[in-house]
Amino acid sequence: MVSVGSRVLRFAALAAVLYGVPAEAQTGRIRGSVRDATGGALSGATVRVVGTGASRRTTSGSDGSYSVANLAPGTYTVSASLPGLRTQSQQAVRVAANADAVVDFVMQAVLLEAVTVTAMLREQELAAVPFSIAAPTEQALRLRGAESIEAIAANVAGFSVQNLGPGQSQVAMRGASSGQIARDQPGVKEEVGAYLDDAAISLSLFTPDLDLFDIARVEVLRGPQGTLFGSGSLAGTVRYISNQPELGVSSTFGEVGVNTIRGGAAGNTSKLGFNVPLGDKAAFRIVGYSNTLGGWMDAVQPNFRINQDVNGGTRTGVRAAVQIAPSAHVSITPRLVYQKVRMDGWNRIDAFNILANPYTTTRPAVTLGERLFTQVEEPFTDEFLLGDVNLRYDFGGMSLTSISTFTHRYILVVRDATALTASVTGGNFGVPEAAYTLDAPLDDATKSTVWTQELRLAGGADRLRWVVGGFYSNNKRHYGQDLDVKGIDGPAAAALGAPPGFTQGLRAPIDHLFWSDLDYSLKQTAFFGEATVGVGEQLSLTGGLRYYNFDEDRAQIFDGILTNNNTGTSLVSQPGSTKADGVAPRIIASYKVSDAVTLNAQASQGFRLGGINDPLNYPACTPADSVTFSGHPSWTDEKAWNYEAGVKARVMDGRGSINLSAFYMDIRDLQLTVTAGQCSSRLILNAPKARSQGVEVEVTASPNEHLDLTLSGSYNDSKLRSTIVDGVGTPLPGTVSGNRLPSVPKLQWSASATYGWPTGAGSRAFVSGSFQFVGSRFTLIDDEATGVGTVNITSFPDTIGGPLTQNTFTFNPELPSYSLVNLRVGLTRNTWDVAVFVNNVTDERALLALDRERGLRARVGYLTNQPRTMGVTLRFNY
Repeated sequence: MVSVGSRVLRFAALAAVLYGVPAEAQTGRIRGSVRDATGGALSGATVRVVGTGASRRTTSGSDGSYSVANLAPGTYTVSASLPGLRTQSQQAVRVAANADAVVDFVMQAVLLEAVTVTAMLREQELAAVPFSIAAPTEQALRLRGAESIEAIAANVAGFSVQNLGPGQSQVAMRGASSGQIARDQPGVKEEVGAYLDDAAISLSLFTPDLDLFDIARVEVLRGPQGTLFGSGSLAGTVRYISNQPELGVSSTFGEVGVNTIRGGAAGNTSKLGFNVPLGDKAAFRIVGYSNTLGGWMDAVQPNFRINQDVNGGTRTGVRAAVQIAPSAHVSITPRLVYQKVRMDGWNRIDAFNILANPYTTTRPAVTLGERLFTQVEEPFTDEFLLGDVNLRYDFGGMSLTSISTFTHRYILVVRDATALTASVTGGNFGVPEAAYTLDAPLDDATKSTVWTQELRLAGGADRLRWVVGGFYSNNKRHYGQDLDVKGIDGPAAAALGAPPGFTQGLRAPIDHLFWSDLDYSLKQTAFFGEATVGVGEQLSLTGGLRYYNFDEDRAQIFDGILTNNNTGTSLVSQPGSTKADGVAPRIIASYKVSDAVTLNAQASQGFRLGGINDPLNYPACTPADSVTFSGHPSWTDEKAWNYEAGVKARVMDGRGSINLSAFYMDIRDLQLTVTAGQCSSRLILNAPKARSQGVEVEVTASPNEHLDLTLSGSYNDSKLRSTIVDGVGTPLPGTVSGNRLPSVPKLQWSASATYGWPTGAGSRAFVSGSFQFVGSRFTLIDDEATGVGTVNITSFPDTIGGPLTQNTFTFNPELPSYSLVNLRVGLTRNTWDVAVFVNNVTDERALLALDRERGLRARVGYLTNQPRTMGVTLRFNY
């Protein structure tokens, strides 16, 4: 006889079984295999399944198979990744109750052409973009040792960045360059636009050098991009594309590393990021980083003590974004970005310094070697803040996108202007040595606040794709300089026979020899549109147009005895305004010869807004310079027509690619930076005609699963086609028809090779090397003037340290070509990788830009690169 207790237990067991049956029936499974291009099984591949409130992960087995069970019915995205191979993804995978969905993956080598870009404000594969573009990924840049915009440029054809000191650079593309922009030229606009995703971050001379951590890729759009990206994109556009918050995905990722510089200090990096789901319809992504940047430059002091590694610094920052998707049609992504860079000094070698040279006989002779001479610290600070909101609504056949952006920059550059000041106070005024050697720090402060709003509507059906939109920006920029030479008033008054306190101005305090306060207000309104239509199966035509309207107002006040002949009784003030409007068109034809070969042709126009010059520093000018460089209160808009033809081809059955472009740019009213003789001033002058022509080539190849090869190169032949003359018809220095345009090399190329091999399930070792060659350049158009490499160092009325052992100092104003080699060896697994690297293996000393004071008579120096650097990095992603 069965007891009551036994019956109860049997009933409970039966109920449990019956309860479990329908629960099992409510779930499904995704299964499949992961194989290589030859059909071989790949073990250890990470397979992720995301969707319907779930985020699951598994790895493929020894036979390449995988399975993810107990998935609620719904739609999922399934991806497979393996170190060294391109991540594969399949969206909209439907899982039904009590059923299997089969997703098989065939992994391919990582090819640049497989990258998806948004260069035309819509997603396209790189090979489908009908003009010249490069888009190196974070992984590719890391393998080549590229961690800055300057290093990125060295790896991209037709793209050059001239280092002008900490946080300062001159960006150029396709040889269209005006030469070095100085800190005291805040009214100069950019030639190459810079963007973080859809937010404009350009600021002439101070293009933010963003940390590349969690940056998906960097898009380099060569040639005028004014139709879609507006002013400042006359020669091209650079876009940092960041990783966005991922719905339903929880991940932690980061990087730590240490490095040491030959003959310099050690550095380190610490970076950490999180992606956190906030329910089913929102996600939060945040990354933070802190880098200690080792210095390597040594500075000789007036007491002959040597301060070591004076150009070290730090770079810290955070990027945080929230993506909210209340429905499949709506997405809202607010974001905050903050970065602070602090550098302690300059990467400069002084070839000649009026206060420290081997030619003096009445002052101690100094041989600097590969060092600089300073007597005050030269810190650099750059604080960058960006807040934006990206809103997107999908109507079905078209989508609406709104980007609202606010950016704020504060930049403080401190220069040791003692040599410059001494050339005036000692060389011109004749004050005693104790006075002309007083500390003379020159503070340059820039504050910029920019509000922008862009609204665009995009859509397409069948053979037509289009985008129309409007853009508005309001830019407020304040700039000021202050040269404080404490204690100079008394000795200078005695030497000049002036009353005590004569350096006191209406704005400039006593002992402040130069003081300025400049305010700029720039407003821009634009409307744009572009459409691509397919004509048959092979031909597509694109046409676009942008209408722009700019208004700029400027208020300037100058004071101090080095710029104001009426110090104490009046101010130097030169307010002004400038306006411009016009259109920037673009026409593109793309012909698909086959599935593997596409021919492209383009005609496009770019523009760069004009501006207002600062008044000359007449007290420092010679009489001849005052006459020669007067009469240039402003400069006009620069425009360029770009004519381009190219071919994009896939070769080796899709394992390789060749991109080739030839271009001709007709530039009108080129905005050249010209040194105003001995006035310690710079002007922007319009050269009526210039041109740039050349070719760009990029080749990628992955002949097998082990080897990846890349080669890129460009040849630029850019020249003036007109001569700028003074009032009596004499050409201004260097501005002669036929001279090269400054700051860009004629020849630049790079190559890289990566060899990887599996070392176990989900593990892969690699060795990677890269080579970059940058040809010779000039910093300014002045540097091409006859005789500029010979400096008369006895030209002042009072020769500092004289009599000198020689009357001239000679140097080569043409910066020589240089080559860099980088190596990296590492081990990669699914969730982490470790690598040892050596950058600048041959310890090449590259001269990057010429740095000068008072023309060339007070100081001649060269900005230089970082010596051989060795280090190790560990990256992880869970």
